[in-house]
Amino acid sequence: MGVTDTNHYIEEQSKLTAIEGENMENKDENEPILADVTAEEWISNQSFRSTRDVEIPDKMSDRVIGQDRAVEVMKKAASQKRHMMLIGEPGTGKSMLANSMVEYLPKDEMQDIVAYSNPEDENEPRVRTFPAGRGKQVVQQQKAQAAMSKNQKNTSYMYACAAIVILGFIGSFIFNNFYVLFIALFAVMIILIFARNPIGVRNDNSYVPKLLVGHDATDMPPFVDATGTHSGALLGDVRHDPYQSGGLETPSHQRLEAGDIHRANKGVLYIDEINTLRPESQQALLTAMQEKKMAITGQSDRSSGALVKSEPVPCDFVLVCAGNLDAIQGMHPALRSRIRGYGYEIYMRSTMPDTDAHRMDVVRFVAQEVRKDGKIPHFDKYAVGIILKEAQRRAGRKGKLTLRFRELGGLIRVAGDLAVARIAGVVTREDVLAAMNNARSLEQQIADRQAEGTMSYQLFDVKGSKVGQVNGLAALDPGNGMAEYSGIMLPIVAACVPAIHKDGGQIIATGKLGEIAKEAVQNISAVLKSIIGEEMGKYDIHLEYIGTYEGVEGDSASVTMTTVILSAYYNIPIRQNVAMTGSLNVRGMVLPIGAATAKLEAAAGAGITVGLVPISNLKDVMIRKKFSDTMEVYGMTTYRDVAEYAFEDCPAKDELLKKLDHLNPAGSTAVKWVPPVEKEVSEEDRKALEDAIKKEEEEEAAAAAPAPATGSDDSDNLVPSGDAVAVANTEE
Repeated sequence: MGVTDTNHYIEEQSKLTAIEGENMENKDENEPILADVTAEEWISNQSFRSTRDVEIPDKMSDRVIGQDRAVEVMKKAASQKRHMMLIGEPGTGKSMLANSMVEYLPKDEMQDIVAYSNPEDENEPRVRTFPAGRGKQVVQQQKAQAAMSKNQKNTSYMYACAAIVILGFIGSFIFNNFYVLFIALFAVMIILIFARNPIGVRNDNSYVPKLLVGHDATDMPPFVDATGTHSGALLGDVRHDPYQSGGLETPSHQRLEAGDIHRANKGVLYIDEINTLRPESQQALLTAMQEKKMAITGQSDRSSGALVKSEPVPCDFVLVCAGNLDAIQGMHPALRSRIRGYGYEIYMRSTMPDTDAHRMDVVRFVAQEVRKDGKIPHFDKYAVGIILKEAQRRAGRKGKLTLRFRELGGLIRVAGDLAVARIAGVVTREDVLAAMNNARSLEQQIADRQAEGTMSYQLFDVKGSKVGQVNGLAALDPGNGMAEYSGIMLPIVAACVPAIHKDGGQIIATGKLGEIAKEAVQNISAVLKSIIGEEMGKYDIHLEYIGTYEGVEGDSASVTMTTVILSAYYNIPIRQNVAMTGSLNVRGMVLPIGAATAKLEAAAGAGITVGLVPISNLKDVMIRKKFSDTMEVYGMTTYRDVAEYAFEDCPAKDELLKKLDHLNPAGSTAVKWVPPVEKEVSEEDRKALEDAIKKEEEEEAAAAAPAPATGSDDSDNLVPSGDAVAVANTEE
């Protein structure tokens, strides 16, 4: 089998990658992409020793990585007080970007909101606004006045009680009858009871205003995360009053509770997964955005608060809503129209170009996560290199780095926990490599468990050759928002039997195939007919997907199905050490698929030694070294390339390849994937780095230690050090 020289191919792919980089929406979009510089080589040339040496920006907006266009739009939106909608995959910085918006909002407009009792209508409390900090002072003054009035009343009661007791004593002595004293004491008791709980009269605190929203003069504009809140917490509510008469009821203004829209006044209201908000709440939110004020009323019809409706309460906020792509479908049309008409819609990036500046951004991200966590040690530069390499792999494309940093943050914390467990002062590359096994996603654990089950029951083979059995590759559905795909083995078997219908044979595929998978079966029938000819109509072809209890979707098994059908029809053995994936069009061209790296790693983990993928995916293959050492990977252009590597050499195979020669007139177009050369870190380099970090920590500790006390003449009380004691003992 011939393998095309890869130099020209890789050069062309590098040109394409560079052209793609020129169209990126990043401030350093013109920087060259480091496609040929490995993470190990790059990290070795960096000057920092550990993340302790990495400087972190003060502003939160400067800590947002890879979303330069979104940051610029956010700054414009903040200066003009425009609403924003952030759509993108989880973990790409939506909440962090929204939180940083308060740094650019005007700070001199902060308001305190105070609720007052309304003598004219108790069920319509009055609402007043004050400059920030002033509202608290007003409420405190009113409370002080109420307390003073109460103390004056209490003093009057005490004087009256004392006078009655004195008169009782005098009367008992004058009339020589102690019943007069008992009557006086009884009168005092009655006075104290009525003074404590006056019937039909409210105490003075009932008329004290309530601070609904308060700020200090130096406060930043508020950032309120209203994700997952119900209508009462979002829009405000009125607490239920079990005592509604007899002077025991709580005034309506004291039962008002401000909602998130009111607490976000002059600030940012952030709602993630906006589509999960009920339509009624979305409609109310739209009204609040339009009017910039909304009254607080009871949200429950069964509560006494339903009778209360305050005067309009200010809610002049900037709405930042977020979600995945499906969030658009669940949004109220008028709410989205309001955002589009008076704000910005931004689609967050999930990858960024693999440039020198962005690699330093990943380094800074590791430092940010370490300091944010506060419980794990810093990472040395070689440990950061493994994180950088994982960011490349999870991007799924050559020349890219993932922006789904939340999952990378989990890997960082697990590696840090391992370093803490071994009482280490710094996280090393060994900790990160061990953490990659412990920090596997739930889907990856499920895939591994499935692989163990299929191997234990021998549902597929990795040695020898068989007719009508092929090893396909698939990936678990990532629709739940996980960061990376998890590959699994997908064995398929086929059999050709005489057709039972006079109208001709058919392809019968079983295994809970989805719509796209069923259409893929129809597509490959065109390729099969061009190879087999009219004879194909005399047979029924049965395809069975093994172990697909959760169903199969997609067309990435097209080359696999074609291979197993041709094997069953022509009786050509298939190499069982080969696994394949790829889409196939009706002209026999192999088309790109997704999750190539995850599928190949699953194949290598199962014992496969040869992997076949579309040539378009070859540049994006980033399997780890432990897998690339045991498996060869080839890129396929046409189905003839697939047949050349998949089938065992035999006369039937030669006849089949002749029928496929029209796909490759110039011969084989398969390309062998060459794994990147990884620079191993020597023990001397690791030791030198470890010593440098330890010395730096000791110097910092010495600089932070308090200076010893000087100037004392009482030398007799000084305690000598251990060395001094030893010398003294020797002299004795």
